[in-house]
Amino acid sequence: MRQQIMRRIHDERGDVPGWVLITLMTAGLVIVIWGLAGPALSDVFNQAIDRVLGI
Repeated sequence: MRQQIMRRIHDERGDVPGWVLITLMTAGLVIVIWGLAGPALSDVFNQAIDRVLGI
């Protein structure tokens, strides 16, 4: 029984390629969304700062 448990523990490697793919896809989505929304968010921020400062 103990040998079977030890063998199963050593055989477990996990799904590393799946996690790598998910991480890369998430990073890609963040870059694309940031590229599209970045200028608009920057403009909104600058307008808000201008209004607060009264410029």
